[in-house]
Amino acid sequence: MKNLKERILELKKEKNAVILAHYYQEADIQDIADYVGDSLGLSQEAMKVDADIILFAGVHFMAETAKILNPTKKVILPDLKAGCSLAESCPPDLFKQFIDQHPDHIVITYVNCSAEIKALSDIVCTSSNAVKIVESVLKDRPIIFAPDKNLGKYIIEKTGREMLLWDGSCVVHEAFSLDKLIEVHKLHPDATIIAHPESETHILKTASYIGSTAGMIEYVKTNSNNKFIVATEAGILHKMQQEVPEKILIPAPAKDDNTCACSECAYMKMNSLQKVYDCLLNETPEIVVPENIRKKALLPIERMLELSK
Repeated sequence: MKNLKERILELKKEKNAVILAHYYQEADIQDIADYVGDSLGLSQEAMKVDADIILFAGVHFMAETAKILNPTKKVILPDLKAGCSLAESCPPDLFKQFIDQHPDHIVITYVNCSAEIKALSDIVCTSSNAVKIVESVLKDRPIIFAPDKNLGKYIIEKTGREMLLWDGSCVVHEAFSLDKLIEVHKLHPDATIIAHPESETHILKTASYIGSTAGMIEYVKTNSNNKFIVATEAGILHKMQQEVPEKILIPAPAKDDNTCACSECAYMKMNSLQKVYDCLLNETPEIVVPENIRKKALLPIERMLELSK
């Protein structure tokens, strides 16, 4: 009897489907994906897709972005409940009021937000290109940055630009414990700390490198050190370890490590191999973005992709 992975690969071929997966997905899903990447890489890959069906192994806003870029393709997500604490921290009605109160500001939003929020934006960014996007805006133009205040603070520090920040954050990246991180570093004083810019400022201050998931993987590959403490969602360790099998990777500890010594996104882990199979077999749940929202949301994404070339 064929195993689940073999059945998924057969179905994928039969249905002319492509599987895009985020680095935070469970290892089994990453292993069957056609492309594994961060938000920017996945957005760029979604535009190149030549399949009839895009199965997005990630969270809801990522699948929405793929649909915005591919209106004629069927985009499916293994679990519709796979949301995002950061995206949910920015309700469209409240954000619209916030923008209306500051009509002279250009609106830059982090890709981790809903299609409705993107539709209210001037430019979208990812953690890979956020600094570059902000620096592309004329210096005398005031900026609203949403929804991630931690990424916003990091960009302010890097660019020196003043920005009005929305008060949103990612529960996964706010779960790291500074005290426990220091304890782990004492046990491994030869380890280099690397962190994602969604982490809180006190965590970022300990890091030798701050960057996107793709940036972190590249850093570990090219850095001469052989031991790293990694402060982002633990799913990244699978792909990272494949790239550097000879190096030691230690997940940064969470504040509440009673269930897990590292920080995991419950939403990302809602997808499973069985759900991927069922999703592909039944071609549901399907992601639908109303055309008026899709057209408005497409413009700031296209601006981002143009600036990211």
